Amino acid sequence: MRHFFGTLIVLLTLLGCSSDSSTTMSDDVDPGPTPLSFERRPMLANWADNIIIPGYEALVDELDALQEAFDNFKQDSNEANLMAFRVAWLDSYKLWQRVSMFEIGPAESVGLRLNVNIYPVDIARLEEHVASGDFNLTLSSNRDTKGFPALDYLINGLGDSDADIISKYNEVGNKNNYLTYVEAVLADIRELAENVRSDWRESYRDTFVNNDGSSSTASVDRFVNDYIFYYEKFLRAGKMGIPLGVFSDIQAPNTVEAFYNGEVSNELFQDGLNAVQDFFNGKHFGSNTTGESLASYLEALDRQDLRDDINNQFNSARNAVDGLQPFRTELETSNPAINMLSAYDEVQKAVRLLKVDMLSAMSISVDFVDADGD
Repeated sequence: MRHFFGTLIVLLTLLGCSSDSSTTMSDDVDPGPTPLSFERRPMLANWADNIIIPGYEALVDELDALQEAFDNFKQDSNEANLMAFRVAWLDSYKLWQRVSMFEIGPAESVGLRLNVNIYPVDIARLEEHVASGDFNLTLSSNRDTKGFPALDYLINGLGDSDADIISKYNEVGNKNNYLTYVEAVLADIRELAENVRSDWRESYRDTFVNNDGSSSTASVDRFVNDYIFYYEKFLRAGKMGIPLGVFSDIQAPNTVEAFYNGEVSNELFQDGLNAVQDFFNGKHFGSNTTGESLASYLEALDRQDLRDDINNQFNSARNAVDGLQPFRTELETSNPAINMLSAYDEVQKAVRLLKVDMLSAMSISVDFVDADGD
C-alpha cells in the first residue's frame, strides 16, 4: 500500500511540473505579427469624395470659364480677348493636371486622357480640318488634332506674334473656319469632362468604394496600378523622358507639352507632380486636410520609412525641376540637355519606390507592361 501511494505522489508531482512547464513555454512563444488594422473602404471613400469628384467638379467649372472667354473672343477677336482666352486655357490645363491620373471607371471608358491631352499636335491634319470644315473629333485617328494641345496651337502657334495670330482669325475666309474648329474642340473637351463627372457622382462612386477587397480586380489594386502607370508613363516619360530622347537617343523639343506657348511646360509638370504627391498623402482637393491614403496605409504596415522616402523623393524631383529653364528652352539650347537629364533622374528615382517597394509592401501585383524597360 505504501508503495502504491508513493508511486501516486510521484506521478502527480510529474504532472504538475509538466503543466507548469507547458504554461511557461506557451508564454515564451512569439505570437507573430500584429494583424493589420487598416480598412481599405475609408481610403476609397476619401479618394472618391474628397479628391476625385471635387477635382472633376473644378475642371468642369474651369471649362465653363474657358468657354466664356472663347465666346468673348469669338464676338471680338482682338488682342485683349486673345490674352484672356489664353489665361482661361492655362487655368483649365493646369486643372487637368490634377485629374489626369484618375483614368479608371468613367474616364477609362471614354479614354479621357487620350482624348484631351495627346501631343504633339498633328498640325497638317488639323489645318485640313480647319480648311475643309469636314471633321469628326470622336474618331480615335483625330486625337492628336484636338484637346488642350490643339488649343495651344490655335491660340499660341498660328503666328510669330499676337498681331499675326489675330490677323489669322480676322482674315476673310479664315475667321469662321478657325472659330468653328476652336468651338468644336472646346465642346468635345467639355462633353467628355461633364460625362465623367456625372458618372462619378451618379453611380460609379458607390461601385468604386464598395469594391474594397484585396484582389487584382478590386478598386485599390486597380487604381494604385493606374496611379503608378500615370507617374511612370505620362508624368516621367511623356513630359520629360520622350522630349529628352531618353528612350530614343534623339532630343525632340517638339514633343514638349504646351510647345507653342513655350513657357509653361515646367509649370504643368509641377502641377502633375503636386497632384501625385497630394494624392499619395490623401490631401483633399483644394484643402490642407488629409484623410486615409497610401501614406497612412504604409503607416499601418509599419513602413513609415518608405512613406518618408517616397515623399522625400517627390520633393527632390520638384526641387530639381524648379532649377530648370522652360523645358523647350533647355532642349533647344543644349544637346544633351544635361541639367534637364539630371532633373529627370530625380523624377525616375521615385518609380522604384512606388512600383517595387510600395507595391511589395501592400502585396499588390503590377498589372501593366513596362514598355521602356525602366
